[in-house]
Amino acid sequence: MNYRDYLQQLIYKIINPVVRGMIKVGITPNFITTTGLVLNVVAAVLFIYAGIYKSGQLSYVGWGGGIVLFAGLFDMMDGRVARVGKMSSTFGALYDSVLDRYSELVTLFGILYYLLLQGYLWGSIITFVALIGSLMVSYVRARAEGLGLECKVGLMQRPERVVLTALGAIFCGVFKSCTSFDPMLILIVPLAVIAVLANYTAFVRLAHCYKLLKNK
Repeated sequence: MNYRDYLQQLIYKIINPVVRGMIKVGITPNFITTTGLVLNVVAAVLFIYAGIYKSGQLSYVGWGGGIVLFAGLFDMMDGRVARVGKMSSTFGALYDSVLDRYSELVTLFGILYYLLLQGYLWGSIITFVALIGSLMVSYVRARAEGLGLECKVGLMQRPERVVLTALGAIFCGVFKSCTSFDPMLILIVPLAVIAVLANYTAFVRLAHCYKLLKNK
């Protein structure tokens, strides 16, 4: 069992009581998925709102990161509710995938706009590259699966991207009063990691598909 599977099983054990409660009161997977998107939109609005102020309002950035992390739990719970509650459907899987993309892109746009408003041009460019990588990781997998290929390889998948983005924003807010270095680096550095590794993952997946097709 790799680290992702181990963490997934651990989180499932924690959220299972909540999942069963949701099923009992009739909450559907699609409702949970929609709630996750709404939370990410709220986070993006917080980032943009914080960027309007000259001070940067890093506390709002921290709260935005917390909301992104909380919304990530909904990303796990919708699939869990669908499986445990026997509510899985083809449209539900499609709906989940589409709204996940919207959630991630909206969040990264909020951060990108925040950095632009605060005068961090390079930081905003890095965020845009991270946005491209995030989109391409998902696209390569979707396109591969459309061709009948299994394509789940790579380091920087959605859970890792969400956690890195959220923690970067949270700790940026926590260390808002730091004077030994620019606290904004705590937000930008994780985004740089995503920018590099997400795009690398997209090419790894492309190479993986090439090998699979070559061996057919």
